[in-house]
Amino acid sequence: MKCEIRDTFYLDGEPFQIISGAIHYFRVVPEYWRDRLEKLKAMGCNTVETYIPWNLHEPKKGEFCFEGMLDIERFVQSAQALGLYVILRPSPYICAEWEFGGLPAWLLAEDGMKYRLSYPPFLRHVEEYYRVLMKRLVPLQADRGGPVILMQVENEYGYYANDRDYLSWLRDRMRAEGVSVPLVTSDGPFPENLNAGRVEGALPTGNFGSKTEERFRALKPYTGDGPLMCTEFWVGWFDHWGNGGHMTGNLEQSVRDLDKMLELGHVNIYMFEGGTNFGFMNGSNYYDALTPDVTSYDYDAVLTEDGQITEKYRRYQQVIAKYRAIPQVTLSAAIRRRAYGALRVEEKVSLFSTLETLSRPVESLYPQSMERLGQSYGYILYRSTLDTEEGIEKLRLWKANDRAQIFIDQKPVAILYDRELLEEKELRVSFKKGAQLDILMENMGRVNFGPRLEDQRKGIDQCVQLNGHMHNHWIQYPLPLDNTGRVDFKGEYRPGLPAFYRFTLDAADTADTFLDFQGWGKGCVFVNGFNIGRFWEIGPQRRLYIPAPLLKKGRNEIVVFETDGKAQEEIFLRAEPDIG
Repeated sequence: MKCEIRDTFYLDGEPFQIISGAIHYFRVVPEYWRDRLEKLKAMGCNTVETYIPWNLHEPKKGEFCFEGMLDIERFVQSAQALGLYVILRPSPYICAEWEFGGLPAWLLAEDGMKYRLSYPPFLRHVEEYYRVLMKRLVPLQADRGGPVILMQVENEYGYYANDRDYLSWLRDRMRAEGVSVPLVTSDGPFPENLNAGRVEGALPTGNFGSKTEERFRALKPYTGDGPLMCTEFWVGWFDHWGNGGHMTGNLEQSVRDLDKMLELGHVNIYMFEGGTNFGFMNGSNYYDALTPDVTSYDYDAVLTEDGQITEKYRRYQQVIAKYRAIPQVTLSAAIRRRAYGALRVEEKVSLFSTLETLSRPVESLYPQSMERLGQSYGYILYRSTLDTEEGIEKLRLWKANDRAQIFIDQKPVAILYDRELLEEKELRVSFKKGAQLDILMENMGRVNFGPRLEDQRKGIDQCVQLNGHMHNHWIQYPLPLDNTGRVDFKGEYRPGLPAFYRFTLDAADTADTFLDFQGWGKGCVFVNGFNIGRFWEIGPQRRLYIPAPLLKKGRNEIVVFETDGKAQEEIFLRAEPDIG
């Protein structure tokens, strides 16, 4: 099938209106891909769009993963089996409220690294990644019998920089690797973005959530005789911890904007289903302060986080029906919610008691960041002996991110967060010489937007200053928590300290459920070894989504890692979400 961009999009010479919805395969368990795609088609969409996250597909330099939730080929083929076309956005950077905007954390280990510029070391890494990735994507293109009709060169580049050589290099690299379908860029609908983010040979498109006519008018001078497309029609928004409540869009305005988009051009609905930031994959923003995103990426999307049809879905379907016939689709999966009730804790152990089973310590004269130690995500604990101090009056962590818990002789002393890490902190703590100092650092999710991409090393990257001088000699314990099966629950448990809590669920059958963490402080949860995400008492998210495919009939293990010493004897598995 031949794909062309002229006055509109053409498939085999026939005009084609793109009515697309975004589903990120990496935010949805693969057992549910078909269900979400069926619902997309049933709403009237003819195309599905997805980003491709570099950090998941190359978690370590030269080591690639395209299996399970990362089987992009299977996702695309599932769409094709339903008669859907596909838009792929494989640029090195995706934003997407995703950890580090999809850039792999191992890039941060290289001093002087520059991102999203024609900086030779960065381009070399992208080229090596593309050699592997494009071999999988190229055969999926429409002109080779697949469903992929468009690919994106870069993402919202005009918000970041204006290095045209970099954009040209990306375009040429994609073509050299065999990409033959039309290319697009997507930027904010303003001259400063469109001027900086466009590149010859790629159709400029816009990302916005309202004021369709005004935004398309701004875009038109850049598309010339080409079509107008909103590549991200924002139908809601994302939540960050402590934002005071779940973000929602204006449904009536959104319906009107969708109608106008389809009258004037083409659309990709962002998000059709938001899904979940499983594991430690939430991103963060940083304007006046650090604002890490919650685990749920519900986004007030057309489908809920767990794939339920909403009023927005029904209203959008009515709009789309004005522009094309709505196909009849029989949903193939019966997806259920279930409340499994209360589970009592069976075992618990303090982090300090099982530290050696989880981490291989690294000694150093000075503290080193996670990335310098080959760690990407999770926590890291720094330990030292206070052999020259007789008390701590002042403490400061230099080049430290994001959250630090200070312990002396395994007693909590202080919690420092964001900018508090960069300021001198008065503590007034007394102890006997030779006391043990522990600093537990948490990577809260790397910033995914703006110039702070270059300042995202986690842990401590320079020094710890005590009483006006640098403190040396450290034992460092990387804690990516990808090995919770090694937690030794036979160790000592002490209340008020970071600890692991083990629960079991005996399930006669499996269904979607939601873990209610009311009464718990801060941490993350593992279901049968799978990290379902973070929790934090400050909200707005109050429950964590557990998809049924993560459970099994019979005995299931749930491990909660809580860092702030706020725990209960029970957790509850509810039938409904609660995102504030």
